[in-house]
Amino acid sequence: MIAPASGPRVASRPIRVLVVDDSALVRRILSEALDRHSDIEVVGTATDPYVARERIVALRPDVVTLDVEMPRMDGLSFLAKLMRHFPIPVIVVSSVTPQQSEAAMRALALGAVDVIAKPGAMQATAEVTDELVRAVRVAARAKVSKLLEPMDATPVRIPTIASLDSTHKLIAIGASTGGTQAIEAVLRRFPVDAPATVIVQHMPEHFTTSFAKRLDGVSAMTVREARDGDVLAPGLALVAPGGKHLLIQASGARWVARVKDGPKVHHQRPAVDVTFQSLARCAGRNVVAALLTGMGADGAKGMLALREAGAHTIAQDEATSVVWGMPREAVKLDAAVDVLPLGEVAEGLLHAIGREAVPA
Repeated sequence: MIAPASGPRVASRPIRVLVVDDSALVRRILSEALDRHSDIEVVGTATDPYVARERIVALRPDVVTLDVEMPRMDGLSFLAKLMRHFPIPVIVVSSVTPQQSEAAMRALALGAVDVIAKPGAMQATAEVTDELVRAVRVAARAKVSKLLEPMDATPVRIPTIASLDSTHKLIAIGASTGGTQAIEAVLRRFPVDAPATVIVQHMPEHFTTSFAKRLDGVSAMTVREARDGDVLAPGLALVAPGGKHLLIQASGARWVARVKDGPKVHHQRPAVDVTFQSLARCAGRNVVAALLTGMGADGAKGMLALREAGAHTIAQDEATSVVWGMPREAVKLDAAVDVLPLGEVAEGLLHAIGREAVPA
């Protein structure tokens, strides 16, 4: 067993990072990218989990980057042991093959803070390393203990959608760091006939396919990655695809998903603000929205636009957030009608549907 560290990271010193990957090239690329920043220090590297264990004991890093496919012990097995004996912020650096993307989703379920694509895996090296730097800075501030709490899958006792007369309502959810587990916790508590739902989780291209598949397996709703032209309908949840923005537009009496390219917003594509603002324009008071855990300000202005358009809005509270950044910014703008712990967000969304159902 690895003995726990004596206390939290001292904010005045650089973030100490251990890079774990069996590829010498990947170790060099990641190390050089991180070492270019004065607030980050790569204190060591490791070629496999056994070496990583020794380096963690000796070096006490603040953040670990971890490959999921390595010799002697796979990254998932190592991560499970690490979270059990020595919880520490871990960023998974994974290839974007379907198999590796699914492994990355399992890593997030085990307690990893974030996942990014490996350099050269469908993304330019400069773009990936920029994302890594941001991920390390966020991970160093993350409350890993929140990622390791047991999932509450208690069903919410609410009327059916038919009795609520709410087929013209939409639910929108945005999240970033810690969001995969938070969104799963919310969707587990939705009934099979929940209103049409759109989800924006900051995640690289191709990983969102595996994320949607995982959500589909735990939710009573049908969950899949959004496609351009999808019609929103009760019982269907659409996940914004990584690398694209998701907008919602009115088309007669229906709402239709539009998957678009475009510049990043708050360094993100998909961006929560883009989706929320499109909903404010086309659906307004027929939207119930939640902004969950995540670093930065993405979603705050979009949530304000929703509230000003008559939507009911909910921000996750600080106590249950892995990183209270995005929800905090929404609260600062007075964009949130309610501030709720994660365990009450699903109920808050669904009960708001019942209170505020109106025709389109």
